[in-house]
Amino acid sequence: MTAPILTLVGRSSSHFTRVTRLFAQELGVAYTFHIVKDLRALESAAYSGNPALRLPSLIAPSGTWYGSLNICRELARHARTPRRVVWPEQLHGATLANVQELTLQAMATEVELIMNDAPQSALATKRRESLTGTLRWLDQNVDAVLEALPARDLSYLEVALYCLLTHLEFRQVLSTEPYEHLRRFAATFGERDSARATAFVFD
Repeated sequence: MTAPILTLVGRSSSHFTRVTRLFAQELGVAYTFHIVKDLRALESAAYSGNPALRLPSLIAPSGTWYGSLNICRELARHARTPRRVVWPEQLHGATLANVQELTLQAMATEVELIMNDAPQSALATKRRESLTGTLRWLDQNVDAVLEALPARDLSYLEVALYCLLTHLEFRQVLSTEPYEHLRRFAATFGERDSARATAFVFD
């Protein structure tokens, strides 16, 4: 592991944070973990200066990086041993690109449902329908997409999708039971040491 010159700001129960923690495990990059205690805080300082008041952030010698994808790219730059990582811009063709986009949209939609103060509202109903429709589409396409991915040690798509699926169950937002192909993917990916080392817990 590299020296812990990096500080990751997030929560152990956050799927966006887990994406970065899983990447760090896969890449062998050490970091100090700073927990954000109150997600309803309205000061950017609580989120390491992120004006969007979101998680995660990474404090590095090169600066403070906001968001999972930015952080994963910076972690890759700190890896001592290069790994074959497939990034979103390498996903050519509509289906591959759409799986990445819909996975990230679903992650954001899940957060909105968790934070929602009016679960019976029309907006919350639309969000649940959006999430259900997205999972149905992902389930229909995931096998072909995984087969089409370039040769790799790791892909941002697979990490994000795995974190989404496991977080849905962890937070009991929506059961993944109806989605056979997604559940098979999650079970296989969950056998990785990095997945076992970053299991969701409440801080």
